[in-house]
Order: sequence, then structure tokens, then C-alpha cells
Amino acid sequence: MERRSFSLDLSRLTTERRNPASAHIDSCTTLEMVTIMQQEDSKIASAIEKILPEIARAIDATSQRLENGGRLFYLGAGTSGRLGILDASECPPTYGTDPELVQGLIAGGIPAIFRAQEGAEDNPGLAVHDLKEHGFSAKDVLVGIAASGRTPYVIGGLKYARELGALTIALACSEHAEIAALADIALTPVTGPEVVTGSTRMKAGTAQKLVLNMLSTGTMIKLGKVYGNLMVDVKASNKKLEERAIRIVMEGSGCERTEAEKALKGADGHAKLAILMVVAGVSASEGKALLERTSGHLAAAIRLAAGGMNA
Repeated sequence: MERRSFSLDLSRLTTERRNPASAHIDSCTTLEMVTIMQQEDSKIASAIEKILPEIARAIDATSQRLENGGRLFYLGAGTSGRLGILDASECPPTYGTDPELVQGLIAGGIPAIFRAQEGAEDNPGLAVHDLKEHGFSAKDVLVGIAASGRTPYVIGGLKYARELGALTIALACSEHAEIAALADIALTPVTGPEVVTGSTRMKAGTAQKLVLNMLSTGTMIKLGKVYGNLMVDVKASNKKLEERAIRIVMEGSGCERTEAEKALKGADGHAKLAILMVVAGVSASEGKALLERTSGHLAAAIRLAAGGMNA
């Protein structure tokens, strides 16, 4: 795989500049040290607030692709790649999604999740290889994540995705990020220089995590995975989640625990179906038909049941 040759001027990157607020942090007391960190972290929320319209656009565009059979891929190196994998891995238990629906790819593969794989991020062709291995297509969405906005691995992936006609989203924390120019939607929360110069696992990483939280959560809400603020497609794979499913049915339908447990048993553990059975007074098979007709949106299924199955 061909590596990209490039000259790199770190002084141009917002995330690599020195932060005057922490210039003497090595000689501070411990309390002064953590106070500086907290004061810098407090700037993250305002950086994200400035790009909320772009985040909303990304959610709308992503959910539309997924409704039409596409998948969501995160692509990054180092901390950025690990954050994408973290977000992707939490979608199946939280929203009952197929593990293939949201996926995270990292430069260097699985070993890079636990230990840095030197040089992997400098290979743009590696991203193309990784995407091809997962059957990435024009129907899909690629979110390229790079704090600096110039990681060759991410650039290679975004260029390939654009050539295919896939939806491309760039998430960077540096002004004039190179990856922003390669994306249909650019998400650029500029968090400023880090407390420890260049340590982008700090403010930049936190901002990326918050944006990814919004992107995946907003998309799942749009896909009908949430009713009110209840995760009605939760996968009850352990005792804690089984108990959560019972509480979700109780809160979503207003029924007592005994009825919730009975409905969940009849719904084979699916909280969304159990709520519909209780609220609409329908059988499991009737509930499944209603949810099928409303693409899994519980509120719409309840309205449809109220109007009659043939409405």
C-alpha cells in the first residue's frame, strides 16, 4: 500500500500550539494544576455550541442514509479511532442495533485499540483497504475523525468515500482542517491548544466524544430507537439491563411491574413491543405488524393502533 509523502508544519495546527495558560503547569501545586485543566475543559461546551447547526445537518443526513439501508462508519487513528470504536460498540446494547450498522475502524486494526501502531496513520491507502474489507459502498456514511484534521489515513478514507458517492462527514478540532474540505459536512469544534502541548486526548478528544454522542444518539432517535427519552430498543443482555427493560416498560406504558414483566415475556424481551402491547391492548403479533408499518417508531404505532389497524 502506497504511503503519502508530505511535509508537516505543526505550528499551523491549532491543536499543536502551546497554551500560555499552562506554560508553567509543571511548577504549580496539584490544586492549581487541576484548576487549569478544568478551566480549559470549560471551553469545550462553547466550541460545540458554535457548530450545533452542522451537527443537526449531520444527524439528518446520516439517519436518512441508514433508513435507506446504509451503514455508519467511523474512521480514525489513535485516540480519534478509539473514540469512534467506543461509540460504535455501544450502539448494539443501547439501541438493539445490528453490530454491522455502526462500525469503527482504526489505523493499524484491532491491535491499535490497545497499543499505538507506529506509522499506520501515515498510510492513506490503508484506509481504502480497510473500507473495502468491510464492503463500504455509496449507500454508507463515513465520519473521518482527526483532531488535527490532517491525518493521512483519514484523508485517504474520505477521498475514497467521496469517489464512491457516500456521505462524508469530517470531525476535527483544528481551524482550516484539511479533512473539512473533503467532506459533505464539516464538524469543527475548535477547542484551542491543549494543556499539555499536542496531547489531543484531552480537550480535543473530549469534544470529539461529545460530538459523537450527539451524532449517534440523534441518529438513533430519528430511527425510532427512543420513545420519549426511553431507550425502548435496549438489548436486555444482563441482569441490569433486564431490570432496566422492566422499568422502561413501566414508565413507557404506566403499568405496574407485574404487567410489565408479563408483557416483556410475551414480547420475547423487547421493551418497545411490550409497551405497545400494554398501551394499545394488542397481541405480540399485532404489535409486530404495527411496528413494521411504522418502521419501528413506537409513537406512530400507538397512533396507528388507536385509529385501527387498517387506518
